[in-house]
Amino acid sequence: MNIKDLICLKKWFTDYVAGYYTDDPDYNRAVKLKEEHSIRVCRDIIMLGRSLRLSEQEMILAETMALFHDIGRFKQHAVYGTFNDMISENHAKLGLRQIAAHRILSVCTKYEKRLITRSIAFHNAAVLPENEDEKTLFYMRLLRDADKLDIWKVVTDYYAEREKQQNSILELGLPDDPVFSQNVIKALYENRIVRFCDLKTLNDFKLLQISWVFDLNFAPSFQAVQSREYLERIEITLPRSKEIAEAVKHAYNYVNSFSGTRTN
Repeated sequence: MNIKDLICLKKWFTDYVAGYYTDDPDYNRAVKLKEEHSIRVCRDIIMLGRSLRLSEQEMILAETMALFHDIGRFKQHAVYGTFNDMISENHAKLGLRQIAAHRILSVCTKYEKRLITRSIAFHNAAVLPENEDEKTLFYMRLLRDADKLDIWKVVTDYYAEREKQQNSILELGLPDDPVFSQNVIKALYENRIVRFCDLKTLNDFKLLQISWVFDLNFAPSFQAVQSREYLERIEITLPRSKEIAEAVKHAYNYVNSFSGTRTN
């Protein structure tokens, strides 16, 4: 595929999403959230790609997978009224079915199609597949990093304005109780992402979002977390607790240790 193909795919994406807008402002707010998120993930993956000195062709592939990584979210919200995979279905798998049904990647070679679909399939997975080739793993990691960078923007912007209008979809319906779970704190100290099954409160979910740093892969990603102050913006919304402060500091130190080094 080439840049002209990508331009056509962007128009297709816009037209596809337009079909999900309704006369309901609240419903449309959720659709717009995911449409704008997809566009910004494209920008972040371009930023990362330039920092990593990808070729023009590699950048086209990266932007294509970013554009369609959440294509399943629109169908998910229309059918289930939620973005919570645990009570609906895996939005990555749903997205791949949409991609196949609409033959979106018909302009791609077999190899390009595999790179894009495999990366989308695992962009939200707990772990990456074993015995995968390094090229595919690279794109998987790149997409996952770009996705996280913008999700951090979405949630931190929301927390800053939360008092004006709350959004249960973004909070997964979790109670805003002034407590947190020990299993969540433990995960941060173990340098791993908090498990969804351990979430009991909105504070737990915020700490899970901080734990995403343990799944970042590239130095520019860590640098973006630092420059955009994502961890700081989440921390100020958490209860003032020595236990939380120390756990979050551990995450800060982790980011600092990798901000100048690409991980493998």
